[in-house]
Amino acid sequence: MAGQNEGSSTRRYPCEKCPLRPLPLFREFESQELAFISTFKKGELAVDKGATVLVEGSHSAHLYTVLSGWGFRYKLLDDGRRQILNYVMPGDLIGLQGTVMGEMQHSIEALSPLLLCVFEREQLPELYRKHPGLAFDITWLAAREERMLDENLLSVGRRSALERASYLIAFIFARATGLGLNDSKPMQIPITQQHIADTLGLSLVHTNKTLRKLSSRGLIVWRDGGCEVMDPEALQKLSGWSGLGDTRRPLV
Repeated sequence: MAGQNEGSSTRRYPCEKCPLRPLPLFREFESQELAFISTFKKGELAVDKGATVLVEGSHSAHLYTVLSGWGFRYKLLDDGRRQILNYVMPGDLIGLQGTVMGEMQHSIEALSPLLLCVFEREQLPELYRKHPGLAFDITWLAAREERMLDENLLSVGRRSALERASYLIAFIFARATGLGLNDSKPMQIPITQQHIADTLGLSLVHTNKTLRKLSSRGLIVWRDGGCEVMDPEALQKLSGWSGLGDTRRPLV
């Protein structure tokens, strides 16, 4: 589990100079909200690739917002089988479940080096009492997570293997594009075929065959560093997914 030795004196990015805030994807803070978030944030935490940020069943004194990097949420069965629930990207709030429910019901692992903004869980009630706009933002983020899980459940339950893989890659691509993570063309998503198999509920062999079909159509290219997306529009059409839409979202 990631260590928690960060402090406000080690900040690289004050909230007033957050590199995510200027992105058109995020709504603007009001001045009093920004002032509160600046005191709410206690520091930053760097997490190595492959490290576990939060563990299912753990109690954490902190909430985190992803400042940079990729990760994923997952659950394990007793025999070690893994179900990946969703992918974590910049701007995502993690650890809220542990705050509300008392303990985490899933784990979070870093797909790449992560930089996290660290918030004290004990200050969350003050946020709800004094800043209803920020309280709505947190509720919005929780509802958004539920919406994404709904779509993932639809994939696992009703989409074919080819449609599942197309949806997952198109979905990750769309999220990353909104965050400006596609500066390199084509975009490379830092996941393995095992990650995709564990997300889609397929065997690794079935996943490999499915991805080869997408590759043969010129939609993706698989490399050692992950999946390169060549034709996101075709992936979206193949999956029958309508896309993310243009709604601006909160950033806490």
